[in-house]
Amino acid sequence: MARFLDRNNKKFSALTFSVYFLFLSGFLIYFMRHQKNIQNQLKQPIDLVEQTTKTPKAPTQVRWKSPLTTNCNSADLRLRTHLLSMPLRIKQIKAHPTNFGLRLRKDLFSQRLNPNPTVIVLHETVYDLTSAVNTLLTPHPSDIDQVSYHTLVGRSGDIVQLVDPSFRAYGAGHSAFNSRWVFSNRDLSGSLNNFALHVSLETPGDGSHNLDVHSGYSPSQYDALARVLADWMVRYKIPATSITTHRYVDLGGARADPRSFAWSELQKRLTALQLVCK
Repeated sequence: MARFLDRNNKKFSALTFSVYFLFLSGFLIYFMRHQKNIQNQLKQPIDLVEQTTKTPKAPTQVRWKSPLTTNCNSADLRLRTHLLSMPLRIKQIKAHPTNFGLRLRKDLFSQRLNPNPTVIVLHETVYDLTSAVNTLLTPHPSDIDQVSYHTLVGRSGDIVQLVDPSFRAYGAGHSAFNSRWVFSNRDLSGSLNNFALHVSLETPGDGSHNLDVHSGYSPSQYDALARVLADWMVRYKIPATSITTHRYVDLGGARADPRSFAWSELQKRLTALQLVCK
């Protein structure tokens, strides 16, 4: 009897193992095919379908030429050490929900979109940091009034994150980058917000006017800005050639920010971080 039970137990164990092996093999095949499908989807140039005959043509833009990739100098190793070791003063304050939204995967014409950020837009606040934060905390139910940035950089180098980068901030209205834009609202023009990251520098005290220049931004701001940009560039694989200004992307010609911006100061820091001029 014991031998009979032992023999049956062995058969049952072998059968159980076979079933388990077949299940595991099937699961691995499914998983590998699923992963391959995901990789194929990621490889698909889905942003190419954004601009079709269904999409109204964007006004012609002179192609953006990045000041970050010309007149390169060697990396400053001391500056690199400073940037990587400096403590970041980051504050997270969530903007009011009316001032940001989801990144869309389909546009107004049911065309597939690439929801990943591919361009960074530099702005300035015009008024002080507190005023900018209060604006983004204020409800704006009307689409035309909605405004936001993902991140603000204060005069002393403070970093305030108001919209998570995975969401769409409303940093530019009637806008495009290298003639690329997305339509998401029947009542509004095309915009680059769906594929943009927006960062705004606190304007100095002498800049709360409509003149073209002011005294510029502080070294602490350029330090903090470089760290913010470095994170985004690495995380989303955004090249330096896709860091631009509100002035360039604005199709209405009304924006001039960031005024008095020293590209050489940003270039020096991104070079030290080995992100440009390599």
